[in-house]
Amino acid sequence: MIWSISWRNVWRNKTRSIVVISAIALGIFAGVFSTAFMKGMTDQRIESAIETEISHIQIHQPGFRESSEIDLLIDNSDSLINNLQKNPAIANVSRRIIINAMAASAETSSGIKLIGVYPKAESKVTTIHNKIIEGEYFKGVKRNPVVVGKKLAEKLNLRLHSKIILTFQDFEGNITGAACRIAGIYNTNNSLLDELNVYIKFTDLQKLTEIPKNTNHEIAINLYNNLTANDVSKNLSKEYPSLEILPWQTLKPELGYMSALMDVYMYIFIVIILFALGFGIVNTMLMVVLERVKEIGMLMAVGMNRLRVFNMIVLETIFLTLTGGIVGIIFGTIIAKYFSLHPINLTWYSQGLSAIGWDSRVYTSVNFQMILIVTVLVILTGIVAAIYPAIKALRNDPAEALRTE
Repeated sequence: MIWSISWRNVWRNKTRSIVVISAIALGIFAGVFSTAFMKGMTDQRIESAIETEISHIQIHQPGFRESSEIDLLIDNSDSLINNLQKNPAIANVSRRIIINAMAASAETSSGIKLIGVYPKAESKVTTIHNKIIEGEYFKGVKRNPVVVGKKLAEKLNLRLHSKIILTFQDFEGNITGAACRIAGIYNTNNSLLDELNVYIKFTDLQKLTEIPKNTNHEIAINLYNNLTANDVSKNLSKEYPSLEILPWQTLKPELGYMSALMDVYMYIFIVIILFALGFGIVNTMLMVVLERVKEIGMLMAVGMNRLRVFNMIVLETIFLTLTGGIVGIIFGTIIAKYFSLHPINLTWYSQGLSAIGWDSRVYTSVNFQMILIVTVLVILTGIVAAIYPAIKALRNDPAEALRTE
């Protein structure tokens, strides 16, 4: 009975109820969509970094990441890679030689990171081969083919099949170099990476630097499940204690912090919205209570106890809040789901976004756990917002309330 009466009371003043419900729905919609948008941007940045920059796990000799010394090599890498490939959690493995070098064209030069890779293995760990915008991935050039980023190509004024001179230090400490040809030009959403990383065949770089066979500087590991990176790296560290084995969260700590902070931000953002909406709901319910002083006094005079009156006001507030909240959640989820398949185009900010590694085409990410929590928070907001108006209603003296016009 009390539920039915409360629901009907919500619609006694339809205009006011619709306005309040619309305000709640709009606020919740904004919260759900904004968090889906920011979650999508964050997930894309992490995924992009893993796919194009770092992979899930990397293996080095201790100290290599800090110094990039050419002699800090992983020995017996063939045996190590064979063992890694037997691990059921590991999808793919790629070995790399990484040295600092200078790249020069006919016009200018630039410092680069020269990365020697096996193209077939590397294409299973990173997605650089899918980012080629000109030429092909190590194809079309017979001798010393290299793949460079669009940003570096523009800086050095290079075109497809242009000659590029690479200068670096060999394993004996001597300055050496090679004339290479551009086989492909790639373009990622990270302009810093595009300007820095130059890819060359592992065998070519090994021959040029005279690095011993069956050694390399880095082993990149791709996992079947991104969430297992920490556990897998810990297990591998126990198995190979002499090597530095790090997950992507440690290799790029800002990405791990970003993911954790984004979750906190989403809930803070939703709580702020609900906090602001709560004041509006309290104000509305106080108006309702003041308009119905005589009616509430009459109900109490004919025997309705104070608890029932309290519950009636609370239920009216919850119904009002929940109706607006559910409408906002439904529309927010539908719109966010649509943009999870059709990206939001931010190309007018693409230059600034690419400078910090963010994609200019954003796919939203719908987090159903967050939606469930928002629903619970909406109900709690309704309960909290109802307490003061309900107490205000109970303070009325039935005899005085009946005399109220």
